[in-house]
Amino acid sequence: MAERRMFAKTIIDSDAFLDMPLSSQALYFHLSMRADDDGFINNPKKLQRMVGCGDDDLKLLMAKRFILVFDNGVIVIKHWKIHNYIRMDRYKPTLYQEEKSELIENENKSYTFKNEVVDTSKNVGIPSDDHLPYQMDTQVRLGKVRLGKDRVVVNKEIHDYYEQNGFGAITHKTMTDFDYWVKDLVKVGATEENAKSMIIHALGIAIDNNVRKYAYVNSILKDWEKQKYVSVEQVKAEDKKKPKEKNKLKNSGSTDYEDLGW
Repeated sequence: MAERRMFAKTIIDSDAFLDMPLSSQALYFHLSMRADDDGFINNPKKLQRMVGCGDDDLKLLMAKRFILVFDNGVIVIKHWKIHNYIRMDRYKPTLYQEEKSELIENENKSYTFKNEVVDTSKNVGIPSDDHLPYQMDTQVRLGKVRLGKDRVVVNKEIHDYYEQNGFGAITHKTMTDFDYWVKDLVKVGATEENAKSMIIHALGIAIDNNVRKYAYVNSILKDWEKQKYVSVEQVKAEDKKKPKEKNKLKNSGSTDYEDLGW
């Protein structure tokens, strides 16, 4: 393994990278320094503990697709070949040829899973021109996050709202649950866009009540699903129909959703 690695400013100066906590950025640098000549790493959790980073730092790199994860726990640096060019006389192929066979190399030299459709119509905070076709996969949707055997599609607006309003780094389980909630709300009659707006509205209620926990948001969404609400406008309209109950709750220091157990 080489002693020196390079980093492309195209990647590390992007808004998507710089918006992450410094601990997540540091973990990315350490993982990249210890990757093999194809960008693969077989002990990401060990390295995470060794440099004193938390689980959320690793999960954030996964969620933002700076690293791709295989079923066996091996990871690969997505933009490895944008960062590094290794002369063939010094190149040592990765031991993880089976995992490598699951990848394709995009025109911009970044890795993507063969069975994933990548939308590169827009980029996030990264310049693009004829000489630099690199574009982030995190515009519009956060992208497909491969953890174990699951691949999750998460709306970027929900992801950003969650992380930027004090809920912490969004986990794989929470991303999966939000994806399911979109589908469940669509089943009761909401459009996909209305379902996403309802999730953000539920997060807003949690913020207003200073209960920034997914379990609390989940309880709100369960109640709306039970009531078959299909839009934020309907939620607000139904709330206006019960001012007495709300005033009573307000005067008692309770919230609308305390009866749900949160």
